[in-house]
Amino acid sequence: MTSRDARRAEPPPVRVSAEGLPGWLQPVADAAGTVRAGQLSRFLPPPHGGRPAAVLVLFGAGPRGPELLLLERATSLRAHAGQPSFPGGALDPEDGDPAGQGPLRAALREAEEETGLDPAGVRVFGVLPQLYIPVSDFTVTPVLGWWHTPTPVAPVDPAETARVFTVPVAELADPARRASAVHPSGYRGACFQVAGTLVWGFTAGVIDRILHFAGWELPWDEEREIPLDAGA
Repeated sequence: MTSRDARRAEPPPVRVSAEGLPGWLQPVADAAGTVRAGQLSRFLPPPHGGRPAAVLVLFGAGPRGPELLLLERATSLRAHAGQPSFPGGALDPEDGDPAGQGPLRAALREAEEETGLDPAGVRVFGVLPQLYIPVSDFTVTPVLGWWHTPTPVAPVDPAETARVFTVPVAELADPARRASAVHPSGYRGACFQVAGTLVWGFTAGVIDRILHFAGWELPWDEEREIPLDAGA
């Protein structure tokens, strides 16, 4: 392959811009520009190691106001079976530099592969600091997107994704739907009872901090506990 061919094979850059965002989304963009990793999670990437990954935190305007796109992983999977999560996954070599455009390309690619959405309808408007998931050794970059032109979504591969759904931000902020998930391992973290499921773990932690730093959080009872099964 010639150098010219290599340049042609390089995926196009993903533009990051908050230009033209709806007013309700501006607080999230503002927070993304100043928040630090330690303000988002106590699990921070190790100095060395960790598998690069990215998730797409995709906001859209739904019939019940601002909403987030989530999916539920298939129960047959070995890792995080049945758990709700953001679209996303590990970086592939073709995504590019993990310290550059790689996470942006991976977040959009994985979202398309898992939900069938058209990336052309998504504007990336910010990137949160890298976080760490110790149980899977993933160093995860949350990529913030505005779904300005929604397209139909559904599980592309039922063996990996059980369902794709949206959750209104108003429901996520509803104190009656919030609690602290408690795992026998000692884990304790925010969780949300929405859309007929329990959102917890990494995904819930990111949502919790976005609600907080965007000024969308309402007072809720952090002492209300929901026990998790040991196999969760």
